[in-house]
Amino acid sequence: MKRIDHVEYKKRLDHLGGILKGIAAHADVQAATRCPYKNRFDECTAKFGCRNQRRNNRQTCSSQPLPLCACDDGLDYRSAWESDPEAYERTREAICAASHQGDVEAPTDVSTVSHDKIQRPSVRGRSIFDYADDMNVRVPTSCGRTGHCHECIVEIVRGGTALSPPTEAEGFLAGNFRLACQAVLDRTDEDVGFTIMRRTPRILRPQDHEANATDPVVKHRGDRVFYGDEAIDRYRGRMLGMCLDLGTTTMVAELVDLESGHCLATTALENPQRFGGSDVMHRISYDGGPFAGELHQAVINATNTEIRRMAATVGCTRHEIYEIVVVGNPTMRDIFFGIDVQSIGQKPYKSLTEHDMVEGTRTSTALNAPARQLGLYMNRNARLYGAPLIASHVGADVAADLVAINLENLQGTVMLVDAGTNTEVVLASGGRILAASCPAGPAFEGGVVTHGMPGCDGAIEAVTAVPDGAGGARFKCRTIGDIEPTGICGSGLIDLLAELRRHELMTPKGVFAGKRKQWEIVPERGITFSRRDASELAQAKAANYCGQMMLMRQLGLGPEEVDRLYLAGGFANYVEPSHAVAIGFLAPVPADRIVKVGNAAAQGARMLLLSASKRNNLASTLRRIEHVELETMPDFFEMFVEGCQCKPMSYHPGDRS
Repeated sequence: MKRIDHVEYKKRLDHLGGILKGIAAHADVQAATRCPYKNRFDECTAKFGCRNQRRNNRQTCSSQPLPLCACDDGLDYRSAWESDPEAYERTREAICAASHQGDVEAPTDVSTVSHDKIQRPSVRGRSIFDYADDMNVRVPTSCGRTGHCHECIVEIVRGGTALSPPTEAEGFLAGNFRLACQAVLDRTDEDVGFTIMRRTPRILRPQDHEANATDPVVKHRGDRVFYGDEAIDRYRGRMLGMCLDLGTTTMVAELVDLESGHCLATTALENPQRFGGSDVMHRISYDGGPFAGELHQAVINATNTEIRRMAATVGCTRHEIYEIVVVGNPTMRDIFFGIDVQSIGQKPYKSLTEHDMVEGTRTSTALNAPARQLGLYMNRNARLYGAPLIASHVGADVAADLVAINLENLQGTVMLVDAGTNTEVVLASGGRILAASCPAGPAFEGGVVTHGMPGCDGAIEAVTAVPDGAGGARFKCRTIGDIEPTGICGSGLIDLLAELRRHELMTPKGVFAGKRKQWEIVPERGITFSRRDASELAQAKAANYCGQMMLMRQLGLGPEEVDRLYLAGGFANYVEPSHAVAIGFLAPVPADRIVKVGNAAAQGARMLLLSASKRNNLASTLRRIEHVELETMPDFFEMFVEGCQCKPMSYHPGDRS
């Protein structure tokens, strides 16, 4: 009798256990999200009508085939009748109550609920979600408005005291943020205004920077699709991928044909994590609190929503999407992958992946994970690639920038300034490459400034001052979309500062002419610009100033020696360079050497999606980069104070503190 090899037996038993564990995990997901009325042929067996039922044209033995189910398996059905059966009854009663009250004609003397310019009469007992429906405002949800999915976050911009107190489901929110399904009108004696979290910012369209496929990681050979050397699916006629630039303020996604390299669809929206704070440090703090995981789930939900929308636009299925390339600063990238980000908020401000590299447990900060593990709406065997980080707060988005501008093949002295909530500066010259992160904050991207807003429709993007000769001025404004102004975006704020300085309506230190406290930019719309606003912008600008000045000083260079200054970032593409130079936002590089590259991070992410060789080349480039910690420089504070003034940089290579 042959003796049993116990080592081999254990190995096979563990292998079988792993298979069974995977089956059990998949069954758990299916049990949670697959409609119980959907059979294995994706047909609906329910005996009642459903909005997801579609006509079934399949050839079957039955004369009346079952309707097809078009449900995206995005709902957690257990919340209705398994884990909390009382929630179903409460929700049902609330919907009925709201429905009945909606039938009652509201008195004409009551206040209103509004979104942008759309208003509806206040009716006690109606939710913000009800009003969004009335106004045809799309608010995301996947839980049937029970408060479980946490997707329908809105910001109450006025009248919050007229709403019901926050419910237990809203415990993860603070300030003026509420769940639209939970915020119900308690009183009708006050106007209520709300905005959604998914406004669409203006972005560069993909055809501005078309890229052709060369050697994507996902290929097909014969009738099989391979991820590298691993067969992952049968060939379905086409292979798609997605690139995602996840910024602190905005996120941009592109759906790309992996065989032709053509961009099929593009989408952009405000980062839905705004309820966790306007900058990375606040988000790190939020994610380390009692609601850890909410920021991760918010961005995953938003990504799934955009995947569905783009797939519907191009007429594809999720099964044809095989890879997502994710770029962003270390905090945004790691939150997306569900990695603890607390180490990024503490000295030496490094991602856990950086610490692992230092300890020798990994060879790269790049990430690779199964899409199913993160619950993404893609092919069941799809993968996620998180581009590698540079160092500390200089992340994968800047690495993608370097791919987009083809840094490895550029000659001379090159500077990259990626302006955003966190501005990053890279300076390459004489074989050395330096990089630094400048914590600019959200002032130029819609935060902090009283009437600041992202570059969405209605944002003032260009300003011209017309002095009246008596110390005052009126302002001519151009808005995105050529509609009535609702706020001022980054390019408009830079214009405004430059115009106030040009006409001596503001001193370099931010004092307004005539000792006034504020300027009326659009009086009829109530849009103003105060001294406090100017101070916030000055501090944000000073961070950019320090980054550029200190890197030039490290290499002993002056602005006139920079052969190319690449200006990257969503709003930066619409900035007038001469105005940016005039206020010290950009180094005084000759105008003909300043090149706007728009959203270079998204372009670089697409190039990484389409080329395995570029991923390898990027890894080689990153090993050469020297990270400069600005705050460790002995004269950082003095330079920061100097940078707060609205005037051109006046640095010379020979200057030393």
